[in-house]
Amino acid sequence: MAKIIINGPAKLKGSVKIEGSKNAALPIISATLLTRGKTTLSNVPEIEDVRNMLRIIEELGGTVEIARNNVVTIDTTKINGREPNRILVRRMRASILLVGPLLARNGKVNLPSPGGCFIGNRPLDAHFKALSKMGATVSENNDTYSIKAQKLIGTEITLNEMSVTATENIIMAAVLAEGSTTIKLAAVESHVQDLCRFLNKMGAKIEGIGTHELFIRGVKELLPINYRIISDEIEAGTYIIAAAATNGEVVIENIEPEKMNYSFLQKLKEANVNFKTDKNSITIEKSSHLRPVKIWTAPAPHFPTDLQAPFAILATLANGSSYIHESMYEGRLNYLKELKKMGANATIADQHRAIIVGPTTLYGKKITTLDLRAGATLIIAALIAEGESTILNAEIIDRGYQNIVEKLTSLGAKITRLEEKKGAASGTTC
Repeated sequence: MAKIIINGPAKLKGSVKIEGSKNAALPIISATLLTRGKTTLSNVPEIEDVRNMLRIIEELGGTVEIARNNVVTIDTTKINGREPNRILVRRMRASILLVGPLLARNGKVNLPSPGGCFIGNRPLDAHFKALSKMGATVSENNDTYSIKAQKLIGTEITLNEMSVTATENIIMAAVLAEGSTTIKLAAVESHVQDLCRFLNKMGAKIEGIGTHELFIRGVKELLPINYRIISDEIEAGTYIIAAAATNGEVVIENIEPEKMNYSFLQKLKEANVNFKTDKNSITIEKSSHLRPVKIWTAPAPHFPTDLQAPFAILATLANGSSYIHESMYEGRLNYLKELKKMGANATIADQHRAIIVGPTTLYGKKITTLDLRAGATLIIAALIAEGESTILNAEIIDRGYQNIVEKLTSLGAKITRLEEKKGAASGTTC
């Protein structure tokens, strides 16, 4: 267990380097199972979800070499396992991404029900219906899914929702399937596109990248390659919001603004956040007199659900009423209960809608991380709050943010992380 202690308010200033995309790294690591040999990935974030996925690869028979500067080499030559480690699978939702490549490689996979953040109901129907159309059979016993296919056959698939992970699983199953596969209502998030580019470089034939209709011609084999993962737009968005909320001046480096979600950048403008973009950076300038906004989350190209909670901090500073409609997950507004402890004027109308009235002053309190993005949100709230805040269950934040304490310290935050081991607490101040 870990906790983070922050003394606010802070005004962030300086520069921060964005790491590789969590949401791109996880499917790409899974996709290395589709080939035999050594694949080298660069710009891989050093976060807990990535570490868990690499451990799963090792337990399936692969070897992993982690070098400096976020470079990872994965040798999948001797992969022979069909049942990923139950404990590791239960730690992250992204473990569902192992189904497509393991099914394509081995014809069978047994997967315990995936874990992850508790942000609401996230059914797997879209995955299994699509794989069934390609010739797979799916059964469930004792909270474990067994998926088998003597041969995967290309077909036309229309998703009942624009699910990112379902789109990625079908893509990975289809690239080695017999014949051609069309995916309609495919997700178009930047990390889905990165997976497609990775696979095409390996020898796959995927057309329509960046659109809601993908056409995939199955090939006989894929070859191991070297590939650089895109940078994390969610991490970048988190630091952008932190800089704006503290009325700071921060350069966000190693990010391509043109690949970021346009709806998010547009909402920053509507909120009167001052920023300018360059080819590989975004500069946040002092942002006072913030304006209220209306946010409606939905699959890309709409506003990303992963930045909904952090954006709410700007709403507490804006002059007027902001409206949030979280259309995707019914448990994702619970962080507002923690913000209310700090003094936020927030009303949860129902599981999907909330109103935040500002400006209000937040005060340091003991608050609890409920999920990955809620944890980042509470850190930003603590940065602008008066006095000391203690954020419990902070280890959840490690699943998606590399060295967040060190990075915020370099920007001027007064932040300490405490690790509790065997009943004793040991502190590290960065």
